[in-house]
Amino acid sequence: MTRDADQQDWLGWNVAITGMNARPDNPGPGCAVARCLRHTPGFRGHIVGLGYGTLETGLYLRESCDSGHLLPYPATGSTALLERLDEVLCRDRIDALLPCLDADLANFMAIEDQLGQRGIRLLLPQRGQLRRRDKDRLPALCAEAGVATPDVRRLADERFFDHCEADGWTYPLVIKSVFYDAWIVHSAAEARQRYRQIVATWGNPVLIQKFVLGDEVNLTALGDGSGAMIGEVMIRKQATTDKGKAWAGVAIDDPELQEAGRRLFHSLKWRGPLEVEMLRDAGGTLQLIEINPRFPAWIYLSHGVGRNLPAALLALMNGARPGDLDLASPRPGTSFLRHAQETIVSLDEIATLTASGSTLRPCPPVSLAA
Repeated sequence: MTRDADQQDWLGWNVAITGMNARPDNPGPGCAVARCLRHTPGFRGHIVGLGYGTLETGLYLRESCDSGHLLPYPATGSTALLERLDEVLCRDRIDALLPCLDADLANFMAIEDQLGQRGIRLLLPQRGQLRRRDKDRLPALCAEAGVATPDVRRLADERFFDHCEADGWTYPLVIKSVFYDAWIVHSAAEARQRYRQIVATWGNPVLIQKFVLGDEVNLTALGDGSGAMIGEVMIRKQATTDKGKAWAGVAIDDPELQEAGRRLFHSLKWRGPLEVEMLRDAGGTLQLIEINPRFPAWIYLSHGVGRNLPAALLALMNGARPGDLDLASPRPGTSFLRHAQETIVSLDEIATLTASGSTLRPCPPVSLAA
């Protein structure tokens, strides 16, 4: 992944990864990130899975992690997270940590310095960068970057839906939380139902966005904090779940999407992985829908097209410069198809994770690299 052999230390790192759930309708990126590392030539490191529930499938998959540990839910705050990670460090060495969920970031950013003192490397955005890509702040960011985006506003009262059309918000509309979940609603009654569902699951605020009909295209890449976009991989979604998550997609070469991504990375001066979600409307204009501050769940395609971005991220964390990265030109036309399958787990394994917060034992690393 890097040209300089002296920069290959990361191939032996113990890497902790969050987002190890594998829900078919809304999978976390953690298992895909782990697969990318497993298939990196020369990678001999140990993968430590970090999860929030005993039914997160990736914690039991040998391909996904060699050992697994439960973390306190993000709502408990950064102090509880640091205390738990100190317990984990008594059992597993961690050289680098890759948060893969939106809800992870604030707490990990708050303890980044303390984790660094413990020898754990991270490459995270700064608080100002993270806030600027909040869903309700996209219009201001896009105005600066010269990128189109639909109108969006925060809601604190579901009665908005009874008179919204008079205010220029005509159905269908998109209703979403600031973290996850989004639905297209076609009436006030449907909007109220989804509003209450979001509040019950994620709390306030609830966001409403004007609906754009078009083909969805996504871009993921890395940023080193200088404003450069590194190793971009682009896809067009071909099939989605009912939550809009990619079930199938194809790698594309889209100069307009690439330019929009370049402008957004430049404006944000982003550090770490990022995903840009856009729609090409009926007039051919690309409209920014969301910016996710992490790898997407389809990140394994980056390995498939010859640009293994999780491996490149570790190289950057080890001090490599963007010019040192040996990133091949991506191969347009490469597709992915997602599937769901059963994983056999013993009751003892689930009971041990429930009782102790950790899997039975650290297993020897599994290498799948060619």
